[in-house]
Amino acid sequence: MWRDIKIRYKQTLIGAAWAVLQPLLAMAVFTLFFGRLAHMSSEGLPYQVFSYCGLLPWMYFAAALQNSTNSIVDNQRLVTKVYFPRLALPIASVFAALVDLAISFVMFTVLMIYYRVQPGWTIVWFPAFLALAVLTAMGVGLWLSALNAIYRDVRYVLPFLVQFWLFASPVVYSSSIIPAKWRWLYGLNPMAGVIEGFRWSLTGHGDPPGRMVFVSAAAVVAILLGGIAYFQKMDTTIADVV
Repeated sequence: MWRDIKIRYKQTLIGAAWAVLQPLLAMAVFTLFFGRLAHMSSEGLPYQVFSYCGLLPWMYFAAALQNSTNSIVDNQRLVTKVYFPRLALPIASVFAALVDLAISFVMFTVLMIYYRVQPGWTIVWFPAFLALAVLTAMGVGLWLSALNAIYRDVRYVLPFLVQFWLFASPVVYSSSIIPAKWRWLYGLNPMAGVIEGFRWSLTGHGDPPGRMVFVSAAAVVAILLGGIAYFQKMDTTIADVV
């Protein structure tokens, strides 16, 4: 994990500032097109805070997914020469991405202060939704890292998957636009529960995720257990095919 962090920021011009610039620029674009032009509902929050709060877990998930997917292939020489629990590679990538999340969280705090949005008692639920975000990234990352070791075109599919998943998740819009009777089904997208949970716990605005977050949590458990089982199944052959 420490190695991944050092490699990420080695020989970069502005270093950790990238973790702030990426969500900040995305927030500006989303605010212009979805907030000002499309007039998307922001549940009583300034759209800047609304969108940035959704981008916090999403940017973490996207970075963790990209790094964990490529973790086996990027460490090809290590995997083929030394035996060690290869499960450590994608897991380390997922936890290393938390550094970027912590840095971008500083800008979110500034936005909260500037727009005078005060968190309420709901913030006590934030660690639970953060853990859900980590487990989501870990589960999907285990599947994709094992698949990428065998089928190298997975890394080319990943950008399209991430882009599609972004608009299938409530980053620029609220899940309240989904009819109530279908909202639990929308929770099968694990990032729906994560993003709505982040937004509710950090700002106190909107309704609690409710049944949707339980569906998302169940989906995360299924993805994670399936990912661990599949990765361990392929672990014996990864060194031969990577």
